[in-house]
Amino acid sequence: MPDVIPKVVVVGRPNVGKSSLFNWLVGKRIAIEDPTAGVTRDRLVQRIELDGRIVDLVDTGGMGFDDPDGLTRQIDAQIEAGLAEAAVVVFVVEVRSGLLPADRDVAARLRRSGAGVLLVANKADDAKFDVQAHEFDALGFGEPLVVSVRQNRNRDDLVEAIVERLPEAWPEEGEQAELPEMKLAIVGRRNVGKSTFVNALAREERVITSPVAGTTRDSVDVRFEVDGHAFLAIDTPGLRRAKSRKSDIDFYSTHRAQRSIRRADVVLVFFDASEPIGKVDKQLVEETIEGSKPVVLVVNKWDLYAGGVKQKEWADYLHETFRTTPWAPIEFVTATRGRNVKAVVDTAQRLFRQSRTRVPTAKLNSIVRAAIEANQPPADSRGKPVRIFYATQVETAPPTVVLSTSAPKSVSEPYRRYLLGVLRKHTPFTEVPIKLLVRGRTTEEPEA
Repeated sequence: MPDVIPKVVVVGRPNVGKSSLFNWLVGKRIAIEDPTAGVTRDRLVQRIELDGRIVDLVDTGGMGFDDPDGLTRQIDAQIEAGLAEAAVVVFVVEVRSGLLPADRDVAARLRRSGAGVLLVANKADDAKFDVQAHEFDALGFGEPLVVSVRQNRNRDDLVEAIVERLPEAWPEEGEQAELPEMKLAIVGRRNVGKSTFVNALAREERVITSPVAGTTRDSVDVRFEVDGHAFLAIDTPGLRRAKSRKSDIDFYSTHRAQRSIRRADVVLVFFDASEPIGKVDKQLVEETIEGSKPVVLVVNKWDLYAGGVKQKEWADYLHETFRTTPWAPIEFVTATRGRNVKAVVDTAQRLFRQSRTRVPTAKLNSIVRAAIEANQPPADSRGKPVRIFYATQVETAPPTVVLSTSAPKSVSEPYRRYLLGVLRKHTPFTEVPIKLLVRGRTTEEPEA
């Protein structure tokens, strides 16, 4: 049985507005929009609903673009892979520049692919451009649908035209359209092997890999399965230090990586085994912890490490560097050979389950009561001991515990850390961030 989620693939020559149209249909800025040709390299996929149908919308690189970093062949392979899976191809042309030889080249390629094509003439910001769009009738795909992303012209007509061309829905489509069980963000500085790891998960060349720093520019969603469970891996652009960012693309890439951390259920922070931990590595871990995200510290390229240092020594190095996260698990992988890749996913699943666990209120209060008996809270501003009346878990992902006390401001940071340590030891939250909120007593509540 084929994949029950049909794929709608957006193609065209560079700078016709493919990424803008992609974002327009998604309803938010996913793909980078920039006048620089060749910004999009990988296939970007977003699962969305169009008029009641669930589809995977796919953005692709510009056809016929000669990439200055020597990645033309890889970009072209990503386009071909997208066309091979397409249920509908949205062929985007640009009204203002008219019919160009590059458009004819794209049309010839689409005819060879055999895919069903919807021709869309973009950048018709005013109705006066509609007549000019008939120039594209010569491409042989019928009269183009005229739209303007910038002016929000004819979006509903575009959606209707796409849905009309979709294959009949399979009965399972509704079930398959559910969100993946877990979203994994793979973050790290440039050239630590994030995309290679994602390809190992997907078991295909799903994203472009190369020694060229900054090959990945967008955040790329890749769906994969392990042991029958569905996951979403978010491959992110490699970050560089702020003073080294030289272009808008660097800025967009940094923003996308940061947003991917916010989207994720679990974050995999990648390190290069042959390189010392740097400022960008520390920044990524800090952002992950600030977002209260479960994190796995992943040391990649372990086979290339020539220092002869054992894993324990590298783990000690990580713990010494990131002293606020002694609970974060560490994994060692060789992504190019697929070594230990599944173990990383298994660890991430464990953290995912921990972060979504609820501890019964009675058990939580028993834990807190024992902690208070072993180590009394500090005194308040009047010299009286702070009383802790009640503890309850109010949220998961991250697990959030509220303490009702007689003097919230007097619960010192060291005592908070003490309580967090007790909670981590006696609850399932052994390897994930815990939020501890302290408030005053507002109602009659039993003491812990």
